[in-house]
Order: sequence, then C-alpha cells, then structure tokens
Amino acid sequence: MSLVTRSLTTIARPLAPAAQGRGFRLPRRLPILPLLIAGVITLPILLLAAELLTPKLDLWAELWSTVLPRMLGNTLLLMAGVGAGTLVIGTGLAWLVTAHQFPGRAFFDRALLLPLAMPAFIMGFVFMSLFDYAGPVQTAWRSLFGRSAPFPDIHAGGGAIIVMTLVLYPYVYMLARSAFREQASVTLEAARALGCGQTRAFWRIAIPMARPSLAAGAALALMEAMTDFATVRFFSFPTISEGVVRLWEGRMDRVAATELASLLMILALALLLVERQLRGRARYHQQGGKGRRPVRIALKGRRAWGAFAICALVLFAAFVLPVGQLILWAISEIDGHVPGTWETVYGQYVGNTFALAGIAAVLTVGVALLLAHSGRIWKSRLVSGLTRLSTMGYALPGSVIAAGVLLTIAPVDHQLNDWFGTGLLLTGSIVGLMYAYVVRFMAVAHKSVESSMDKVKPSMDEAARTLGARPLDILRRIQAPLVANGVLAALILVFVDAMKELPATLLLRPFGMDTLGIWAYMLAAESFWQAASIPALTIVAVGLIPVIILMRTGDRA
Repeated sequence: MSLVTRSLTTIARPLAPAAQGRGFRLPRRLPILPLLIAGVITLPILLLAAELLTPKLDLWAELWSTVLPRMLGNTLLLMAGVGAGTLVIGTGLAWLVTAHQFPGRAFFDRALLLPLAMPAFIMGFVFMSLFDYAGPVQTAWRSLFGRSAPFPDIHAGGGAIIVMTLVLYPYVYMLARSAFREQASVTLEAARALGCGQTRAFWRIAIPMARPSLAAGAALALMEAMTDFATVRFFSFPTISEGVVRLWEGRMDRVAATELASLLMILALALLLVERQLRGRARYHQQGGKGRRPVRIALKGRRAWGAFAICALVLFAAFVLPVGQLILWAISEIDGHVPGTWETVYGQYVGNTFALAGIAAVLTVGVALLLAHSGRIWKSRLVSGLTRLSTMGYALPGSVIAAGVLLTIAPVDHQLNDWFGTGLLLTGSIVGLMYAYVVRFMAVAHKSVESSMDKVKPSMDEAARTLGARPLDILRRIQAPLVANGVLAALILVFVDAMKELPATLLLRPFGMDTLGIWAYMLAAESFWQAASIPALTIVAVGLIPVIILMRTGDRA
C-alpha cells in the first residue's frame, strides 16, 4: 500500500463507519451548493439589472436635463484618455525592458510595478497639492516667468486622466511584459531575416501577438477608472460614478443613485463586451513559444540613457514623487501634534480598517474555497457557468455593487422589522458591507484558490470517496491543506483590495466605522493634505505587499 493510499485510509476511517455499508452517494443531479453560492452572490447584480426593466422616466428626464449629459461625457472622455494613456505607456515600457538592454533595465523591469500599490485618489490629492495654483510648482513657475505666465489648468479632465494613467499603466505593463516574454525568439528572428527592422517587427509581429494581453490590461485599467469617484472629485471633473456617490451620500437620494448606478453597470458590461470583441475568435498560438526568449538589443550612447530617462521619469512621477511628498507631510504632522494624540486616532482607524478587511478576506476566501471545491465535485457546464456568474462582481464598480446590495437587503430588513419589530438590522450594518465585499472580490479569491486546486490530483479525491469520505470532509482534510499557499495568497489579495476599496465602504459602512481610506479621503477633500498623509502612507505600505510578492514571483511564473 502506497503512502498516499495509507493516508487517505486514515483520513476516511473516522468519516464513515465503513465503505461496505450504505456507501457514499454524491448528489450529482442538482448542484445545490454552487447554485446557492451563485444565487446569493449574483442577486444584487440581477436586482439592479431588473431596475432597468422598470425605469423611472420622470427621474431620468430630470437627470438628463440637469447633470447626466455632462457626467456621461466626462466618463467617456476619462475612459478614452486613460485607455490611450495606459496602452501607450504600459506597452512602450514593457517593450523597452523586454526587448532592449540598457543601464538599470533589471531594476526598472520590477520597479515599474510599484504604482500598483498607489490608489488613484491618494495620487490625486498629492498632485493637486503640488500643481494647484497655490502649490509649490505653480508658485515657482510664476516667480520665474511672471504672474501672467500661462500654466495648464489641472482642474479639468486632463489632470484626472494624467493621474489615473500614471496609477493604472502597470495593468497593461504587467500583462504586456508577460506577453512579450512568451514570444519565441524564432518568430522575431524570422521577421528580421525577412527584412523587418526592430520597429516594424514591433508593430507587425509583437503587438498583434500580444493583443489579448493588451486588451485585458486596458480593460482592467478602464474598470478602475470608471469606478473612481474621489480622484475626479478632487479635479472637479464629475463622472457617473461620482454622481452615484454624490446622490447617495450628499443628497441622500438613494433612488436616483440606484438608477444612475444601473447606467454605470451598462457601461461596465459594454466595456467587457468590447474587450471580448477585440480578442474575437482569433488564436494567438506561438510556434516554439517555449524556446529561448528573444535576444535583447543592446542600446548604446544617447539611446541607452534615453531609455533610462524614460523609465526613471515615469517611475518618479508615478511613485517616488507622491510617496516622498507623503513622507515629508507625515513627518511634519507627527512633529506638530501633542505626543499620544494622533496615535490614538490612528489606532482606531487602523483597527476598523484591519477588522473589516480581515473579515472580508476570510469570508470571501471561504466562499471561494467552497465554490472551487464544488467545481471538482460537480463537473458540468452548469457549475462552470455558475462559477463564472459568481465572479462577475469584480467587473463592476463598487458603487454599483453597493446599490445592488441595498436593493437586496432592504426588503429583507423591512420584512424582519414588520415581523419582529427589530428595526433595520442589515441596512447600514457590517452585514451589508461584508456582502458587498464578497460580491466585489469573489473573482480575486476564486482565481487564486482555483489555480491551486487544479494542482491537486483528482485521483486523491476519488480515492477518498471510494473509502467513504464525504465532500466537505475531502475539502477539510485533503484539499484545504494542499491549497494552503493559494488560500494565503487569496487572503492577502482580498485583504489589500478591501482595504483600498472606497466607494462601497463609503456608501455601506456602519455609523462610526470609518476606515483609513475614508479618513484620508475626508481630510483630502477638505484640503488637509498633511493630515491625510499618515493614513495614505499606511494604505500604500500595505498595498506594497502583493506588489513585492508579484516582483519576486514574476520571473519564475
């Protein structure tokens, strides 16, 4: 008897009296568990979609006659600018570090991922403080060139587009870099042998083969830009997402906010369809893709230092400058306070943030583990479709998820109050916020858990079933220990994402349960830049954890 068989026998012995008895029957006809999980997770999205079938025409007419045209135009302009900017910067930098050799290339290859840790709204208020009319940049500009010297107005779409492009280009850079690395050297060498120069090979060979990765990276960046409301608010550039938050939080008009959120959901789904169409049914197989990588072209002289300067400039603007300014502000803020005062306030916000993010991570990963386990038990198209349905929340803005969650729990809350007189227990409580987190980040947790679960041999599950083990016991005693690394990675990713999530937290948080993100946003909205530096730095420091892990594993992946 092999070691694996003996282990499985030991595990299965206490789980069932004997395999000879009633035996083990697996309910394959109706996959109840994945049906239940998919139903609970997708219910907020489906209810919000149902709102589109019964639109409130008077409300839409009022919105269209007042603020909707401007918000819709700004949203489309923001998406166009961020999409073009991230594609140009991300693809250009990826090609530069993968196809060329220049001073500092190995350092920039990884360091250009650092802006992933920087939320857009933190970058937004740092740039606003630096480049505003009263900021140091414009002050120095006027002292050098006179008071009437023209300077670009950052209170417009241009400022928001630049900030979001600098923060979001790593999505395209990361996927484009992987795509360029996977391209076999024989392909590019054959193109060069046929007379294609470096530039022509880039446009004719490398870009078309990397098109799926570029489309996916740009779609991720556009999703993040579309869900943002704080950055555009700093730059006085109202979008649909900002309008949802303003109607909900400012005017307390949740009906109008829900209607507007349904429009935002249509834009998000349309973006996904466009991304799918860009990929189409084409295939991008590479002959010899597992061979040696393309030989990097050594740049010399001005070209080498020009490449260094481009990478250094982007890294400085997207990470070094904002982090350096935050550190300077934080030092001044700590020195200017009475000892012990800011530590108490900071500790309260850190406790709230870590508690909410920790609970969200455990709940989301736990549900993702059950969903991945169900996919191994019930192998069918139905379960596969339910799994995809359960992970669609990540493609929707946090404000949309919040509106859908409110539509879901509000009737239940009112019904419970009618029956038992308990008051509103779910609305405005931690339950609603955790529900939104699970819906929002299920894709993040499930992807990591599923990739680890795929490495567990199906024969181990089958052997345990033969010995009488039940499905949940197989999950607890066999699969869970073997996917511990994937579970840990999922916990980290969901924790960091929940910590940085702003729209859903702002709209659904319990009273008095403010987080570091909300604290930083509220202070920055009142132009207290220095006071906002400490919570902002904490968010960036925690956000660096998955980025560092990505840097260390990127070359081995």
